Amino acid sequence: MSLKPRAVDFDKTWSGLKSTIQGVVTLSKVNRTEWNDRFTDVYTLCVASPEPYTNQLYQQTRQFLIEHVQQLLAQIQEEEKSGLLRRYHEMWLKYSQGVDFLNKLYSYLNQQHVKKGKCTEADLTYGIFTDSPTRMIEMGELGLELWRTEMLEKVQQSLVDLVLEGIRKDRQGTTSVQTTVINGVINSFVLVEDPKFKLPGDPSSSITFYERAFEERFLKDTALYYHQEANKLISTSSVSEYMDRVIHKLNEEDMRARRYLHPSSYTKVEAECHKCLVADHLPMLIGECSNMVEGDRRKDLADMYCLLKPLPPGLSVLADTYESFIKRVGLTALSNLKPDTAHLDFVENVIIVHKKYKEIVSSVFKSDQLFLSTLDKACTSIINHKVPGQRSTCRSPELLAKYCDTLLKKSTKCYSELEVDEKLGQSIVIFKYIDDKDIFQKFYARNLARRLIHSLSHSMDSEEGMINRLKAACGYEFTNKLHRMFTDVSLSQGLCQKFITHIAMNNLSLGLNFSMLVLQAGAWPLQQNSSPFAVPQVLEKSVSCFEAFYGKQFSGRKLTWLHHLSTIEVKVSTYLKKTYFITMQTFQLAILLQFEFTDELTLQELAEATLLNEDQLGRHITSLVECKLVEIHGNTQELFPDAVVKLNKEYVNKRSKFRISGAVQKETPQEVEQTHVSVEEDRKIFMQAAIVRIMKSRKVIKHNILLQEVLALSDGRFCPTISLIKKCIETLIERQYLERTSNSTDEYSYVA
Repeated sequence: MSLKPRAVDFDKTWSGLKSTIQGVVTLSKVNRTEWNDRFTDVYTLCVASPEPYTNQLYQQTRQFLIEHVQQLLAQIQEEEKSGLLRRYHEMWLKYSQGVDFLNKLYSYLNQQHVKKGKCTEADLTYGIFTDSPTRMIEMGELGLELWRTEMLEKVQQSLVDLVLEGIRKDRQGTTSVQTTVINGVINSFVLVEDPKFKLPGDPSSSITFYERAFEERFLKDTALYYHQEANKLISTSSVSEYMDRVIHKLNEEDMRARRYLHPSSYTKVEAECHKCLVADHLPMLIGECSNMVEGDRRKDLADMYCLLKPLPPGLSVLADTYESFIKRVGLTALSNLKPDTAHLDFVENVIIVHKKYKEIVSSVFKSDQLFLSTLDKACTSIINHKVPGQRSTCRSPELLAKYCDTLLKKSTKCYSELEVDEKLGQSIVIFKYIDDKDIFQKFYARNLARRLIHSLSHSMDSEEGMINRLKAACGYEFTNKLHRMFTDVSLSQGLCQKFITHIAMNNLSLGLNFSMLVLQAGAWPLQQNSSPFAVPQVLEKSVSCFEAFYGKQFSGRKLTWLHHLSTIEVKVSTYLKKTYFITMQTFQLAILLQFEFTDELTLQELAEATLLNEDQLGRHITSLVECKLVEIHGNTQELFPDAVVKLNKEYVNKRSKFRISGAVQKETPQEVEQTHVSVEEDRKIFMQAAIVRIMKSRKVIKHNILLQEVLALSDGRFCPTISLIKKCIETLIERQYLERTSNSTDEYSYVA
């Protein structure tokens, strides 16, 4: 066969081609030879000489399809109502498949003439394209377009009525619904505007006919049906039952939409159902939120969350109600803490509340970020709650630090390493909610110093693990001093070995086993004892020898002895029936040594001998009386200068080795208050440094902007009050670090 253009008799060629087209669109039998010959005929007509018959071929085919569809329309219109949907569906399946074959038969015409004549993206962008009625379109698209104009637009009212009736029956549970037929009919509304045949960027490529002819009516019918259903359910059900049935109906409607409709309708149907069943009755549902939360009705809360999730305003009300409830439960749990066990009760109660409601957020609210934030805000309010009438700072940081100290130091309640690690992990959960982390840091450092100095730590691994947790939560700067404390203890062990070697090499005898800790003043939260003290003669040689040794090792360093923190193990045997090994403080030793040559001394005589002030002497005399090593004459509890302190020569203890720990362990209210005062001073220094740093970089800054930047720098450490920031600004103005500008009263400039 020659592919060269040649003269063709159009009428004769079309006659044969038309016969084949008739067989194709009606899915009649067409033999392979005839089918292949028709491809040649289409090609021959499109390249005929002297003029191609492209337009004639296109118009004749179009006219044939119009007549064919009109014949089918006539048959449809004669059909009974009961069989209309099924008959239409059968015709549509046959016609759409036939048009698909026809589109393949006309592939040369589509490729070489129709597609080449289509507008480009540039034509559409710059407005060159015009939608002319004579515009040629691909044969498959032409067939679908003619089905829409000549068939669907004329019977769509009847079809849609029957489709809606069928879907309504399906909602009512009728089993005789023709699911495949209804789906096929709805699908025909979509396919008659199949976007794959459309021009690129053509606005009409969306499913406009489907939306206009079917979807709009379907959504209105859906709204009407579920509006009636909602009213029926409300009148016959409780809120719990209503929610349960609504969720069931929503799930059913979602499955129904996927069974019948185009995917573009899924979200629209869901929104319409939610509006009728949930949004229109939102006040009723929200009004029940409080009762559900109070009654811990988890099934109802899960249903409520499911229904309100697509409605942000409703979900926020549920979240606010839940937050208020958690806060109330948490504050109630912390309202009656016993003074002796306040730290234990505080942490354990908070952990119980947090664990319980986190599990509810996970299981009921599917770990929704809104409810996780709600839990965080509630826990923050609980933990940082300040009792009206008490000091401005809350006790949570102090109690948490004391709880950690209880876990980390040696005690009669022995926890395993695993239990300690688990409880410390829970402590970090609470720590992250604390606003005043600097207060926790100060108390934790004081407790850590006691444990390290007096060797009270249960496990050094646990100590380091806790510090690493704090470092992960707040950064290296937060734990820098804590790390330095561990470093000092480690270095002191090596220094102690060197001192022992030095004593041996110089043939010196101290008369006792002596060890020390050399601590950096800037890293340890320790204060010098305010009371003067006469070092016992038995210790003087050890002290002077170590000072000489240390001076040679490190020139320019000054040692300050913290005798009030020092301990000594004493062997007591001369006046008692049994030998005892007692660990006590240096001050307690100094008091007991005064009884070496006498059995009784007045308080005034002890004060003159030891040089201790009234407060320190009273504390340590009391600790010795409590452990019954000494007695107050007359068994009085009052300490006055003339009170006689007597050595107890009848002392008996089942344990031969023990520690006098009362004076070491107790933390007085004055020390607690002093710690808070120290924190306040540190905050002022921190904020003043922050303000100077900001002013150095900005040079000139507005008052409100400066406040915001100081608050941002303080975030994660503590929450300063605006009045405190203003005081720091005034202090820096007085110290001439910054000044108010002449142009404005609320603007500052940096003074270099």
